[in-house]
Amino acid sequence: MTGDLLVQNAMMVLPNRIVEGDLRVSDGSIKTIAAQGGLVPETHELVIDGSGLHLLPGAIDPHVHFRDPGNPEKEDLESGSRAAAAGGITAFLDMPNTIPNATKLTVLQDKFRRAASKSITHSGFFIGATPTNLDDLIEAVGTPQKPDNAGVCGIKIFMGSSTGDLLVHEQKHLEEIFENTGGIIATHAEDENRLQSRIAEFSHRSDIAAHAECRDVECALLATKRASGLAKDYDHRLHIVHLTSGVEADWLASNKGNLITTEVCVQHLTFDQSDVEERGVRLLMNPPIRHTEDKDKLWERLKDGTIDCVVTDHAPHTLKAKSVGYPKAPAGMPGVETSLPLMLTHAMDGKCSVSDVVRWMCEGPTKVYNIENKGSLIEGYDGDLTLVDLETRRTITDADTWTKVGWTPYSGFELTGLPMWTIVDGIPVHSRTKNGSFKGNPLVKPGQTGRSLRFR
Repeated sequence: MTGDLLVQNAMMVLPNRIVEGDLRVSDGSIKTIAAQGGLVPETHELVIDGSGLHLLPGAIDPHVHFRDPGNPEKEDLESGSRAAAAGGITAFLDMPNTIPNATKLTVLQDKFRRAASKSITHSGFFIGATPTNLDDLIEAVGTPQKPDNAGVCGIKIFMGSSTGDLLVHEQKHLEEIFENTGGIIATHAEDENRLQSRIAEFSHRSDIAAHAECRDVECALLATKRASGLAKDYDHRLHIVHLTSGVEADWLASNKGNLITTEVCVQHLTFDQSDVEERGVRLLMNPPIRHTEDKDKLWERLKDGTIDCVVTDHAPHTLKAKSVGYPKAPAGMPGVETSLPLMLTHAMDGKCSVSDVVRWMCEGPTKVYNIENKGSLIEGYDGDLTLVDLETRRTITDADTWTKVGWTPYSGFELTGLPMWTIVDGIPVHSRTKNGSFKGNPLVKPGQTGRSLRFR
């Protein structure tokens, strides 16, 4: 399903400038961008007055855990995509640690079908690597000589224990995957041997500060260096997910080259050790929230281009599950509906520019994963848009969330940049009014909008 739409009088964030004007979407694609405006409404199209609003490309979150199938009490593809749309995100890439793990193409095809009937935004899915599923990986993404993604965005490798049975850390298994598969490998980089020895060493600690001490920077750096070496040895595209430490970021600045990309989570740009002490297990995740100097260095390396995109690692758990406290509480937090407003709040507070946010959350993911026709306001690209209000600030609470778990680590934060309209292929899927509810209004039924992303 696609739509015809005209946005008038908006501040359009184009690839090379911000200019007031009009934008027309016809049959789901951006047809005309008119700086200074002047487009005349046609009888069949929906007209949105963008006065006082900024028009951005729909944001893309290439790192979410929507828990479907397996844990519907935490999230499913409907609730996750609705949360995404409420946050101005029009496409997501979902990780493989569902139940069952998405380690075979048949499981992925089931996820495609689920998304077609449930999601209201565009979607893509990773296949997970295990020590024994090389043939399944090749079936999903092809070989170096003949890549064929079959609609799969890439391979996810967990090099350190973090989730279920998805763990690949033996050198021979890693070499087999890097040597024989096509596409891109995304890796959770923590060194398993060091991790297990540290977990034993810290087993007597129940204070949450122990988490960052246990899963320390050296644990992350060892795996980042190892994965980077494999990428270069086998000439394989590598994406290092959720970078957390300044040491890793500095090392990558000098060593990543053209084969390697990386990302940072909004929470690692926002929180530090004092927030973890204050907010407790709500901020428990793997790899952990680290220190002020890490946060500052991640901002520096994001701005200089070392870090390619900003993501959420949206990984919801219920507050009941979290309530058992550290170290037994599950690691992970929701964030897909707050990431764009939070980054725009950082922009309005002077940490970066609005154009930077578009580069990191719209353009960046499309370049990393070679997503077709997304991420920029360009004629001929898909009509995925979000109109945001950068003038109003509102305080978010747990009750303002769409995620099934019903809480946010940012409760009490004053945010700007809330999407007034989120648009998928020219169809409005979520809206807000200036003085209406923080949550806003869903506008489409499950499966009515959105489709499988295309990867070059």
